[in-house]
Amino acid sequence: MRYSAFEIFKQGLTGHRNWPALWRDPVPKERYDVIIIGGGGHGLATAYYLAKEHGITNVAVLEKGWLGGGNTGRNTTIVRSNYMIEGNTEFYEHSLKLWEGLSQDLNYNVMFSQRGQYNTFHNPGQRDVARRRANTLRLNGIEAELIDAKQMAAEVPGLDYSANARFPILGAMYQKRAGTARHDAVAWGYARGADSFGVDIIQNCEVGEFIRDQGRITGVRTNRGDIRADKVGMAVAGHTSHVAAKAGLTLPIETHVLQAFVSEPLKPIFDTVISFGAAHFYISQSDKGGLVMGGDIDGYNSYAQRGGMPTMEHVFAAGVSFMPYLSRLKILRQWGGVMDMTMDGSPIICKSPIDGLYINGGWCYGGFKATPASGWCFAHTIARDEPHEFNAKFGLDRFSRGFALDERGAGPTPHAH
Repeated sequence: MRYSAFEIFKQGLTGHRNWPALWRDPVPKERYDVIIIGGGGHGLATAYYLAKEHGITNVAVLEKGWLGGGNTGRNTTIVRSNYMIEGNTEFYEHSLKLWEGLSQDLNYNVMFSQRGQYNTFHNPGQRDVARRRANTLRLNGIEAELIDAKQMAAEVPGLDYSANARFPILGAMYQKRAGTARHDAVAWGYARGADSFGVDIIQNCEVGEFIRDQGRITGVRTNRGDIRADKVGMAVAGHTSHVAAKAGLTLPIETHVLQAFVSEPLKPIFDTVISFGAAHFYISQSDKGGLVMGGDIDGYNSYAQRGGMPTMEHVFAAGVSFMPYLSRLKILRQWGGVMDMTMDGSPIICKSPIDGLYINGGWCYGGFKATPASGWCFAHTIARDEPHEFNAKFGLDRFSRGFALDERGAGPTPHAH
């Protein structure tokens, strides 16, 4: 959708009140082929790919609040594919490839910026781990390179490269195709795309319980009435456990808060994403100039979106030891997203043990970057009643078989029973 400069100027004079809506606000129908619970990026992407790739357009996306008001809008917007465990490697690379064509596919600018990512290492052991990860990626056809501290200092000035730093920087693993995207634009783009195929996006529609017929899930009861469907998919991020519990499922997931922070705006300092390997800290600079940063999850179970001071202190201490000039900045705002953490740091995309119910959850730190592939694979699983090869290893049964996909090295620090 394109607008002339005159149209943009005219809308600005009216306070931007007269833009046409990007998607409809329909009244729920009594029956659909598929219901997707959750109107975030994963749910909307699933609906879009159900329609586009599988021709299933009689779909409802049910969101208890407003579209994209959950984790989709509560993250640090990093996109990468530097995962090395078989299963995750192929999945996240497929997601990155979808990201690279997403704006064109949706005809909507999701502001995907391939500014690259540096994962620093600080001792010989970490360098060996980074070398192994880079070699694994390259063997799978995914670009990655190891650079030394001298090269990194030339490309990313402003870090503490001194030999007497608390954690001396020896180098980094660099993925050139990584980057960031505008989180709300991703939700809006998928919503607009799904709506154009006839998908109903229904906001302020909270699911209270599941409807069953002889043990099979056949619909949901909501605050807007009963809605029935042949298939029901869950894509509710940090609320996966308690929504699944309504169907009688207990999942191997804990929910924790992950905080993020943005500083006051600055002139351009660096044009990349940097992860601090000695502590769990990551940072990028937004288009508005703020430094967006994050770190570990809060160590207690919670569905709140606030977070606590210990994690704030950890993030800022790590940041200042890595970039001393951060100590002079003011934090503009802070937010938290609720994260569903599996025991192995890898997601669940599969049919559930209950007929008619499908699960998409357990994303740990990988949720935003996985958005396109998550929706693409979940749509395939729902439409064909079998996983695609990209999510074949993400079944719920792996936990009963003891087949963990332990991807802690790419970020997650799972906390589970």
